[in-house]
Amino acid sequence: MNNDDVLSPLDGRYQKQVEALAQVCGARAFAAARVRAEVAWLLTLNELHLFAPLPKAALTLLDKLPHLTEKDLQTLDAIEKVGSARRPATRHDVKAVEYFVADQLAAHRLQTYTSWVHFALTSEDINSAAYAQLLSDAVGVILPQLEMLRKNLAVLARKYAGAILLARTHGQPAVPTTFGRELRVFENRLARQLAQLKAQQISCKFGGAVGAYNAHVAAFPSVNWTGAAKSWVKKLNQGRKTKISLSPISTQIDPRDSYAELFDTLRRIHIILLGLSRDMWQYISSGLVKQKAVSTEVGSSTMPQKINPIDFENAEGNLGLANALLTFFSEKLPLSRLQRDLSDSTVLRNIAVAFGHGVVAYQGLLKGLAKITFDTAAAREELAAHPEVLAEAYQILLRAAGVPNAYEQVKDLIRGHSVTQEDLEQFVQKLQVPKTTKQKLLALTAGQYIGLAQKQARGEYD
Repeated sequence: MNNDDVLSPLDGRYQKQVEALAQVCGARAFAAARVRAEVAWLLTLNELHLFAPLPKAALTLLDKLPHLTEKDLQTLDAIEKVGSARRPATRHDVKAVEYFVADQLAAHRLQTYTSWVHFALTSEDINSAAYAQLLSDAVGVILPQLEMLRKNLAVLARKYAGAILLARTHGQPAVPTTFGRELRVFENRLARQLAQLKAQQISCKFGGAVGAYNAHVAAFPSVNWTGAAKSWVKKLNQGRKTKISLSPISTQIDPRDSYAELFDTLRRIHIILLGLSRDMWQYISSGLVKQKAVSTEVGSSTMPQKINPIDFENAEGNLGLANALLTFFSEKLPLSRLQRDLSDSTVLRNIAVAFGHGVVAYQGLLKGLAKITFDTAAAREELAAHPEVLAEAYQILLRAAGVPNAYEQVKDLIRGHSVTQEDLEQFVQKLQVPKTTKQKLLALTAGQYIGLAQKQARGEYD
């Protein structure tokens, strides 16, 4: 297919953006992960001394086998769909992997070991290990991009730590904050979720047809099969930051609660980024945030002046798509009828689609944040037009001075009325309060009424 024939924009319009993810979650990666699981099990059996030790030639072959060539992929596909002179088509993808590994051994005069390939396993032992590898590798692609997003937010937070911004609650003027502080809120939330993502482990199952090691025990009752399974997983974990863990008990399939935990962590991250996307859109819409004009870009087919917030809009759409899928995965995949049903199979094949839309969103946000500048003059002008934002400060200082009904007095002056700085000063002059309190009130300016905003924007919370 060329890009004009694909159904998903991830394989067309966004292909370059998800290329790194496709390399670890695509069809080639999935096939390689299955082969790696089969090879790891054969090596584990070898360590149990159930047969004559694998010779050096076999070990060399098995080490290379998961690095699938284009010819290997074609062979795997043919075993499943077409068959050969030796055997008919399997019409079963995992059985095709088993035969592929066995055929490779036979082709190197290692027929003695072919009967030990896929020994006492069910397809789900291999699939579970393969998907665990793919999820681990996907996190390895996603984490650096999310960490870069967090770092960029931290840089912007420090840069605009003192840039005064009129905060709005319920969409209405509230009290002053700083633009840097509001970005730091998103950075801090993101950091917390990233810590959970970094600690995430992906479970896989082992143990045959229903997870009870029936065939294993029947063949070799004295072997510590649980220990062997742990050894197998240890081999799969070599070089991984996001570790694969063995479920201690399962049906034919892994419970996949760890999948749901991963998806839900990603959903929380995406919700944080959705909030960031929408807030940036609002700041741009109100003129407080400016975007760098790119001379080669067109903002509108009819309005030449337009510089649209397309990066944040694109991120919002893709985050929504990703979360719709992740929500479904979290609800669907931990459920199975009795010991297993096959309704999960087609769902599992779409996990990378959700990750792909997330990656497109992350890159959109990175691009968008790199193009923004905060208009401090416009922000101060907006703040100056709302002197009533000092109402909170007035009523609190009056309370501290022991003035009765302080809140009500300020409310009667301001709520529902348009007031000027002069109106506020006249109100203060009429108050029967100590001179020091009047001086404090008259010295108050909206631009200085920011509390710990600058300190928080710099990441100083103590």
